Amino acid sequence: MTVFIVSGGFLIAFILLSFIDSTMVGNTITKLFGYSVEFFGAYWQLLLLGNFFVGIFLAFSKYGKVRLGNQDKPKYSYYKWVAMILCTLLASGGVFWAAAEPMFHYMDTPPLFGGGSGNVPAAFAQSFMHWGFLAWAILGTLATIVTMYVHYDKGYPLRPRALLYPIFGEKIYKKSILGSTADIVSIVATVAGTLGPLGFLGLQISYGLNHLFGIPNTVTVSIVVVIVLVAIAAISAATGVDRGILFLSRINIGMTILLAGVLLVIGPTLFIIDSFVGGTGFRLQNFFTMSMYRGDSAWLGYWTIFFWGWFIGYAPMLIIFISRISRGRTIKDLIIAVSIVAPLVSNFWFSIVGGTGVFFEIENPGSISNALNEAGMPAAVMAIMDQLPFGVIMAVAFLLVSVVFVATTTDTMSYTIAVTLTGNDHPQKWLRVFWALIFGLTTIMILTIGENSITSIQNSIVITAVPVSILLLPPLWLAPKIAKKMAIDQGIAWEREQLQPRDRKKDY
Repeated sequence: MTVFIVSGGFLIAFILLSFIDSTMVGNTITKLFGYSVEFFGAYWQLLLLGNFFVGIFLAFSKYGKVRLGNQDKPKYSYYKWVAMILCTLLASGGVFWAAAEPMFHYMDTPPLFGGGSGNVPAAFAQSFMHWGFLAWAILGTLATIVTMYVHYDKGYPLRPRALLYPIFGEKIYKKSILGSTADIVSIVATVAGTLGPLGFLGLQISYGLNHLFGIPNTVTVSIVVVIVLVAIAAISAATGVDRGILFLSRINIGMTILLAGVLLVIGPTLFIIDSFVGGTGFRLQNFFTMSMYRGDSAWLGYWTIFFWGWFIGYAPMLIIFISRISRGRTIKDLIIAVSIVAPLVSNFWFSIVGGTGVFFEIENPGSISNALNEAGMPAAVMAIMDQLPFGVIMAVAFLLVSVVFVATTTDTMSYTIAVTLTGNDHPQKWLRVFWALIFGLTTIMILTIGENSITSIQNSIVITAVPVSILLLPPLWLAPKIAKKMAIDQGIAWEREQLQPRDRKKDY
């Protein structure tokens, strides 16, 4: 109840303050954003890098055979499982950034690669970095191993504070201030992270409706779009994982595959494939240099650190969701699906949408960049669709996919917050619907800040990631310890690898 009152009260207070003095709220968010980038940016870069490589080590070691969730067989097929995972992060990338980010980096080459414009491999490599291996790994690998062990093997509630259980033991669950704080900051960060997809799509569809049908592109229209999205998400969240969320996820992935296939056929097929292969190769060749670049702080704050903050803030609730749907999977299954398969799918989607835009920009300079410069990111998708055969149909199809994507993300996050508050896998319907409504109201308040609403959304995401990033540090060493203990319990590791006496005293 404390977690519910504090987290819900904080967000309601934010909504009221935004309504009373949106300028003050906007300025405060901007100032706190600057501090977050300055003091935590380098730490986040190292955190994501370490999280990825420790996970890869576990996956391809003998501990990769460890089966998670105290269950012998998975409940969901591989396709259904990966579909639900993909529909979380890819939603925000697929609906807003896939078209715009490769174009931005093509128009203005990242400073690491000398600036200027026209560097196609660098443009896609940078986009792939932001939506690739490191980003996905922080969302559900090492921390998921810890969470699933604490919940399914030790029997404790499925909450973010589970990440601290191996350090503090069962007292983290007994009216613990530290435990409650971990849950509260995770909930607030998740709300901030969900504002991004909701707010971005509200602006995207508002622009699209104006571009296609002449409907006024106003904040009011964007707000109406958000209300519709939240209504869909609330209905889906109320039906639970096995019905609404799974149904939307499968529809979502099916529609995306169809749209991607059509774009591949009617778009610049060879250029798209070249962009994916070349961008992936460029990214791998410069993996460590790009991951640890610290040269241009302003650029980092606008791009890499913003994305890392977003994904870190999202992580605790996504970890809970992935834990919920991954019972019976091995550590190797989990790491490969989240850290390798999902990033490659995301990057290929970016190649299809963004590659189409870059191709037409090269063929006809200004065809995409003029709209992007004049109307911002929401214009990118419409400008790209205008260049294709059946452009209006493709644009409507893209907006429809976008709606389903973001509705899926919102209902998933509503469900996981309700799980956090109740501590069980089947929270009350009213609680799931309540958080879907909170997402919508908070997004609407930020949209009313005005023309700088996108900046405010981005900045608020990064700020809330600061405390969460501390919570995600212990799994770097706790996950391997737990994997080793579970391997011994499951007969995968040899007896000579038994834990030392001093370690047996710790109830992992």
